[in-house]
Amino acid sequence: MSLVAFWFLVALHELEHLMWDGLPQTLGWDAPPWWWPLPLLLVAGVTVGLVVTHLPGAGGHIPASGLHTGGISPKALPGVILAAVLSLPLGATLGPEAPLIALGGGLALLFRDLAQVPATARGTALLGAAGAAAAVAVIFGSPLIAAVMLIEVAGVGGPQLFAVMLPALLSSGVGSLVFTGFGRWTGFDAPSLSVKVGVPLPRLDAGDVLWAILMAVAIGVVVHLIMHGGQLTSRFVAKRPVVHTALCALAAGVCAAVYALTTGRSPANVASSGQGTLSQLAADPHAWGVGALIAVLLCTGVAYSLCLGSLRGGPVFPSLFLGCAVGVLLAPLPGLGVVPAMAAGMAAATTSALRLPVSSIVLVVLVLDSVAMTPVVILAAVVAFVTTQLLQRGSAVPPVGGPGEAPTARPPASGASGSV
Repeated sequence: MSLVAFWFLVALHELEHLMWDGLPQTLGWDAPPWWWPLPLLLVAGVTVGLVVTHLPGAGGHIPASGLHTGGISPKALPGVILAAVLSLPLGATLGPEAPLIALGGGLALLFRDLAQVPATARGTALLGAAGAAAAVAVIFGSPLIAAVMLIEVAGVGGPQLFAVMLPALLSSGVGSLVFTGFGRWTGFDAPSLSVKVGVPLPRLDAGDVLWAILMAVAIGVVVHLIMHGGQLTSRFVAKRPVVHTALCALAAGVCAAVYALTTGRSPANVASSGQGTLSQLAADPHAWGVGALIAVLLCTGVAYSLCLGSLRGGPVFPSLFLGCAVGVLLAPLPGLGVVPAMAAGMAAATTSALRLPVSSIVLVVLVLDSVAMTPVVILAAVVAFVTTQLLQRGSAVPPVGGPGEAPTARPPASGASGSV
């Protein structure tokens, strides 16, 4: 499972490099022109709509419904892989974590069937979680994040917690070793999520804490609206999957084109998972002007909402980028430092998108590669979680579902296991 996930990530990375670097340079451009996302995302929308309509499993779960554990049926694996390959390298504002979870869980069940092991509900849940942890171990930069996230997504406790935790920890550890070894042996790059902060880490003070609370409330409200917009988009797409998926993907491409036209920067800052742009922003936050930050926040937020309900991928990476961008934008506020603002923003945005506070805290702390910001990370995550929970209770959200997918009325990634 780890080997397959490694080559899957390598393939996504190479295809993205080809589409956004190699092909434009072959055609005579140093960088993608402003209109580049339009044809790519139109193709993505049409082809993903066809996959959703005609292949088993509908290309995997709708990203707007959050992350889920549990293995998909082996016959749905081709559709999941194809939908991810058609979405992510062509400019979807989504990450690869959800397809990886589906891939790992589905392969685990496939191996079980090949070995003719009797299928039980408990065994299916354990195999799905272990396979998913093995697949996503390195994309988050640490096997610990994969294990914690899969445990929290599964929503189990008591004795069941250890039943899921042990295979998830073991699988994520093995997956981390496999990814590291094959990356060194083959020379191929399967990049993991990591951030090198280009400014000194400050000592936290009262201003950082106060602003972290206020930021978390505001980010919680905004990300809740983005996720709700993704759910509305998914219901719009369900009416005519091919046509409406193409329209939503094209609209996301328009967001990237508008950003490129207004800022002079690459449209890939919006038409991507945000992983590369996040690294650039964290390494040199002062290189981004206020106008560029506002433009990337607005355009990425709208594109993210559109892609959440139409294309296939995961919600983690774009939420991290949006939180980091908000932090950099608000860092000039009196008493607020750049690094605490980024840490609080990433924690609040990720928690609001996933409804997984523990996973979000661990993710942000390890991605920043420092425990110095842990207090504001925890504070922002808790405040954002409470904010989004209150908003969720106040708004009755109809079930999200699509062709081949059972509707679910629960909040994104809030506890029960389901299919990816």
